[in-house]
Amino acid sequence: MTKVLLARLFRLVLTLLAVSFITFMMVKLLPGDPVNTLLPPDAPRTPELVDQIRADLGLDDPVWQQYLAWLGDAVTGDLGTSYVTDQPVSDIIKERFPVTFELALLATLMALIVAIPTGILGAYREGKMIDKTTSASLQIALSIPNFIAGIFLIWLFTVKYQIFPSTGWSRLTDDGVWANLQTAFLPSVALALAPMAIYSRLLRADMIGVLKEDYVLSARAKGLKDRYILFRHALRPSSMSLMTVIGLTFGALLGGTVVIEQLFALPGLGKRLIDAINQRDIIVIQGITVFIAAMYVIINTIVDLLYLVVDPRIRRA
Repeated sequence: MTKVLLARLFRLVLTLLAVSFITFMMVKLLPGDPVNTLLPPDAPRTPELVDQIRADLGLDDPVWQQYLAWLGDAVTGDLGTSYVTDQPVSDIIKERFPVTFELALLATLMALIVAIPTGILGAYREGKMIDKTTSASLQIALSIPNFIAGIFLIWLFTVKYQIFPSTGWSRLTDDGVWANLQTAFLPSVALALAPMAIYSRLLRADMIGVLKEDYVLSARAKGLKDRYILFRHALRPSSMSLMTVIGLTFGALLGGTVVIEQLFALPGLGKRLIDAINQRDIIVIQGITVFIAAMYVIINTIVDLLYLVVDPRIRRA
């Protein structure tokens, strides 16, 4: 087990290095000069002044030297300072990441709460009317873009019935659990629709195959109840693919809440990233992108290790 963990850790470090380098190079290819964000619109842009600012920022150094300098600071937790607001990027992430993380977590939990029962029911009643009905409903949920769902939810629950607020964010530490959930509910539901459909369809497909295995047929022949067979014998081996997709979609949600955060005016990482792109704030773009990519890699590594817990055959291997 120790060798497996060390191997996973070594692979994680190499992946993070590759991700950080590729992200650094892609950010460097973005159009626009950071110097333009530092100079006021009416300031004279003489070549001497521009060259001096670029030299002070280290932008004249070779790209590999800039990357090594940035990487050395990033290892210690220093992701640089915003050109526009003069705020450390690490402070921006600490301030904004809880919002994005909570949205992704709530959306994943909502999706699982609906997907697991519907997936099990669809596999148990394969081909029946209830299976066809849930499959059609999930197909509709999968085909609706999250921003369209968000607009509809705002109209229904804010404009028409005035149950939930449509904009703003109440922090858990400042305003309490109920106020926080009120502001997080609608955007989380909008984000949960597509993962819910994916999780349910995947679990249904895997469980249909598992229910036809010999050991399940043997359990039925022994007279065990269907509920016991479904949850004790079929659900666990059917959840391996589901775990993989949960890790992938959760990581994607961390970087894919941009539209929803803009729609609901939420102070998350996605909205701050869009603002940084509009302002050509290269340091903020770079830091947030690398952080999201690192979280994506770490989450999928954790899912990879969870296989050892769920499936004893992998532990023995």
